[in-house]
Amino acid sequence: MTRKVTIRDLAEAAGVSVTTVSQILNGKGERFSLETRQRVHQLQDKMGYVPDFNARNLIMKSAQTIGVLVPNLGNPFFSMFIKGVQAASRERHFIPLIFGANHDQELESYYLQELIKRAVDGLIIASASITGEAIDNILKKNGIPYLLIDQNGGPSLDRIRIDDTRGGQLAAQHLVALGHRKIAVVMPDQPTQNLTVRLAGFRQTLQAAGIAFTDANVVHSPMTKLGGYQATAAIVAQQPTAVFAINDETVLGLIRGLHERGLRVPEDLSVLGYDDIDLDEYVVPKLSSVHQPVVTMGEQATELLIKRIHNRRQSGQTVDLPVDLRQRESTGPVDSQK
Repeated sequence: MTRKVTIRDLAEAAGVSVTTVSQILNGKGERFSLETRQRVHQLQDKMGYVPDFNARNLIMKSAQTIGVLVPNLGNPFFSMFIKGVQAASRERHFIPLIFGANHDQELESYYLQELIKRAVDGLIIASASITGEAIDNILKKNGIPYLLIDQNGGPSLDRIRIDDTRGGQLAAQHLVALGHRKIAVVMPDQPTQNLTVRLAGFRQTLQAAGIAFTDANVVHSPMTKLGGYQATAAIVAQQPTAVFAINDETVLGLIRGLHERGLRVPEDLSVLGYDDIDLDEYVVPKLSSVHQPVVTMGEQATELLIKRIHNRRQSGQTVDLPVDLRQRESTGPVDSQK
């Protein structure tokens, strides 16, 4: 069995010291000649040498690793978010360790503790169940930089801010412009702050247009495909002309439920989502949705966290990202409904 190539093997082949190889491979070899640096890198490729991760950590005093905790890896929104995290991490030479907590607070706490044990440099947490107690006991006490997603105004020093009020307003304006006056909404039982703000913008716009909208018009269901499917009966019972689902994944299940009841979208019921996930272009009908720059969110969250890792004392950073409406085929004018 062949053994793993060591840094000592590489140093002997290059005719230099182990310290010289270490400094060159860690980007600190400016004091060595270009010829020496090129020889070390060429031999590294030829010999297939991969630096020992733990040894590198001791030298650099950093794992160059960030933990990413999301509620559900199967949610297309978080798949797109993670794509952004991966792109920015690679650009900055960090490795993201990504976990899905499946909306389980106990599992979430377990992953947080295990990530800290493994000396991650920082954490991105997209979770509705993270508590102030967990932040104080797990993150702050261990001095771990972190950034919370979907918790506007929370304890996170750095923030990615989406104009969810505007997003809710755009959703309502779109349906009102199509002539809809009897509208239902699908929301989770315990919404995160950003969802609450989103619904408030939607409600305010309807009220300004003189359209009645009460808590009775809100159907509570999990933000999943199954949740949307299970909400179908309650939606149909309200006999609305349009429904606004608080995220696109919910819409996917809802459209399936409507189809099974012989209802056509948008001919019998217009359906509007939120997030603009990549699946929206590939379902039938194509989904109208309020667009969030989800991949950019992942990129920017990673950039903010890495800046915080490098400079713990800098003032709070905020990145504002816009929303806009993408009209496709799932919404139509109310006077075309039969």
